[in-house]
Amino acid sequence: MEIRHLLTFQTIVEGGSYTRAASKLGYTQSTITSHIQALEHEIGGELFSYVKRKLTLTHLGRELIPLAEDLLSTHDQIKNMRSSQEVKGVLRVAAPESLTISRLSPIIREYSTRYPHVKLILTNGTCSQNQVDLISGRVDVALMVYPELKLEKCIHYVLSEEKIVLVSSVDGPEHFDENKIDTTNQFFITNEEGCSYRTMFEKHLIKHGMHHFQTMELWSIEAIKQTVMSGIGFSVLPYITVKEEVENGKLKILGHSEKFDPIYSHLLVKKKKWMAPPVEVFVELVLNSINEIEKGEF
Repeated sequence: MEIRHLLTFQTIVEGGSYTRAASKLGYTQSTITSHIQALEHEIGGELFSYVKRKLTLTHLGRELIPLAEDLLSTHDQIKNMRSSQEVKGVLRVAAPESLTISRLSPIIREYSTRYPHVKLILTNGTCSQNQVDLISGRVDVALMVYPELKLEKCIHYVLSEEKIVLVSSVDGPEHFDENKIDTTNQFFITNEEGCSYRTMFEKHLIKHGMHHFQTMELWSIEAIKQTVMSGIGFSVLPYITVKEEVENGKLKILGHSEKFDPIYSHLLVKKKKWMAPPVEVFVELVLNSINEIEKGEF
């Protein structure tokens, strides 16, 4: 069994196709195919199949993923024994927009200054998608804003509890009870489905029989804030994302008597026998930042 065959397998899993793997690895597609065929011959079964023209992992392929990752991780560790103290390479981080715009900027700036030989790739997605990307190997670190988590496949750090607030325009109602009375003229302005605090709030509405708010779905937190400022409706967001606007009198926090489930910011790293230096120092930097700033202000 050759390391390059396992690397080809892992690259196909991450990219979702033989074509993307060939482009990333610099192979022809026929070479990619021969690598997988050789691997399948040694293992004794198919690793991929096509379902409605979409490349899909077989049960055997899914079982191979963690084993291949362990072998490739060990191989990387052996290759980097001499330069294990040098931080270089690629670091792929996935984070929700809320943490990217409010928490990560100074951390990324410091990381890039300290470790100029690391190419840092930051992607934004919903919290659930970030977790999927971490487990599948598409990213090295995932950040999430989510309720409490219990995960077996990840190293998991709870960073801080995130205060979730209801906000409206400065001319809007003072209390959420007024919004509940007049649901026809007040939009619930929110981001895409899959967002944890949107999901939390919508479950709360259903649980308490409040089904009649019109929903306006926008593409970014900045767009949400600008639309709320215009007086069209209200939104539910982490306080850290609206702190500046509230302090400057551009948005108003709605009073309410609702009891929401607590939500926390989390940092996840896939559980491996060896953590690559770029990942290790990024995690250290994030955790040190929490300790240096007062609780709740990560």
